[in-house]
Amino acid sequence: MSFLSDIWQAVGPTTLTLWLLLLVAVTVGAALTVGRLVRYGPARMLFLAPAFLLFGVFVLYPIGGSAWMSLHDVRADRIICSDGREIADLETGEKCRRVQKMEFVGLDNYERFFAKTPRNIKRLRKEFGKLLSFQYLNPTLTEKERDKAKPVYPRLTDAAEALMNNVIWLILFQIAIPIGLALAVLLNQNHFVTRLMKPMFFFPFVLSPTVIAFLFQFFYNTSDGAPLLWFFEAVGWGKDGVLGTNGWSNIGIIIAAWYPQIAYCVIIYLAGLTAINSELIEAGKLDGASGFTLFRTIVMPQLWPATFICVVVTTIGALRSFDLVHVMTVGGQKSEVLARLMYEVGFGENGGNYGYGATISVILFLIMLVFIIFFVTNMIRQTDD
Repeated sequence: MSFLSDIWQAVGPTTLTLWLLLLVAVTVGAALTVGRLVRYGPARMLFLAPAFLLFGVFVLYPIGGSAWMSLHDVRADRIICSDGREIADLETGEKCRRVQKMEFVGLDNYERFFAKTPRNIKRLRKEFGKLLSFQYLNPTLTEKERDKAKPVYPRLTDAAEALMNNVIWLILFQIAIPIGLALAVLLNQNHFVTRLMKPMFFFPFVLSPTVIAFLFQFFYNTSDGAPLLWFFEAVGWGKDGVLGTNGWSNIGIIIAAWYPQIAYCVIIYLAGLTAINSELIEAGKLDGASGFTLFRTIVMPQLWPATFICVVVTTIGALRSFDLVHVMTVGGQKSEVLARLMYEVGFGENGGNYGYGATISVILFLIMLVFIIFFVTNMIRQTDD
């Protein structure tokens, strides 16, 4: 027992627990692998064994570590000795192995994330109701009444603001799919001009997000002579521009994110259009289908795998958005998203709260997991049908 106690104090309870969880995962994976070996033969499963090991070490272990850390209060400035003593209690010249102090707090970090949720929902409903009522466009109202009826960006907690912005990203990002489909249909013509334009639509997808951010910052520039300054002044944004206006900055960043996302959808749909069964199209024409009816009933069902890929990629891209927000606004002007908030809480200038940062990462992972499970189950059902 003293030997186990020495190990517990040397490596720390958290590290030891994570390694035990990894050992359990590897053991279960090994047991399943052996079972598959008996059923399917050793050759196939031996080729899969390295992938299982890498998946356990680089995917399962970090996910489990983040989930475990989210249940603790872990801060960058809370360092103690491995035997539990505080650094300040050490005698002069005495040294010890320093480790991160982790204090178990249960679901306190999650409670902090969802704090004031009812109040935030109430404020969102109020401003959204103003937006849908269109009373602020009523010409019979006085200027004071119109200002009162005009919707404004509600005051929310940082977590609620980031979560709401991710929802906006998730909704507006799906617009890239029909735009990509329309462009793919337009480019899927045997013409010299379309053949020349196809590589141009692949170019935005290979650009770094940082390059795209700087490119759109140039277009959103509000200095004298800027290309869109006239538009910003016409809509009342003036020298603030779209990136300097609360709420609208998020829309400006999403438009910048459409640039590579639409290009990706174009590429996927062009690949899908090359696999269309021409015999089915001819049969549809013989049955009297033409135009949009032919496209909806014959072409679109065959493009379902391409649509599935586009929806999954755009959904995950919307939820993990970080680069453009960080470069273009650094989360300011009400454009914060969950991925950047996680970074700011953990590693930002006033951060260092690793436990709360891990909580945000777990919440973001669970949201992605829900969408992925939904898409995969629908894909399997569609394939079976």
